[in-house]
Amino acid sequence: MTGQRLTEEQRADALSIWGYHQLGHEVRSCSVGVGLGSHDLGVAAYASELYLAGLFPVLVFTGGNSPSTVSRFPRGEAVEYAEHAVRLGVPESAILVEPLAGNTGQNIEFSRGVLAEVGVEVDSLLLISKPYMERRAFATARKVWPEVELVCASEPLSFDEYVRSIGDEKLVIDMLVGDLQRVVEYPALGFSVAQDVPDEVRAACRRLVTGGFDGHLVPSSERG
Repeated sequence: MTGQRLTEEQRADALSIWGYHQLGHEVRSCSVGVGLGSHDLGVAAYASELYLAGLFPVLVFTGGNSPSTVSRFPRGEAVEYAEHAVRLGVPESAILVEPLAGNTGQNIEFSRGVLAEVGVEVDSLLLISKPYMERRAFATARKVWPEVELVCASEPLSFDEYVRSIGDEKLVIDMLVGDLQRVVEYPALGFSVAQDVPDEVRAACRRLVTGGFDGHLVPSSERG
């Protein structure tokens, strides 16, 4: 599929899933900000922007490595996110680094532990992720850390703008589809809380998988 133009139906399906993943929360002041590690350095940049706007006094970056990030961030996602934030003007004293998490549940759990260790009291959390990961981040945090008030945020980019920033349309759509599969399947595995998924979004996902956008699906052996 690399380099192949999307059909009109595939583009409409991708936009449907893109819109579903985004929650539209109003960004506001919170006790802390947590930037979820990934392949996308834009998460660190937007988290830095929100910190510099005064929306939280402490910024946690969380994430070790995954097969998709180890070549880009060989010292770990959180470490390199933090360094990028410092380059953008965030003081090192405001940043906590959680370098071990290997999945989203651990991102939340381990960040909670790091904050507790340094005595930061948390009653609200501004959770910063990739644009297509807002809903899964929310559903996971609701399961792992249900006591806090959650605000989810991501770079305010359109689908086309995000594709241009990543430079790989198929990768982005693979990720959209893979995150939707996780939103649907992870509650039964105890990883997140259930989300209502409209029939039209499910149908869009099925069509895209049939069309070959399956590079980020969870293998059946890992579904329990």
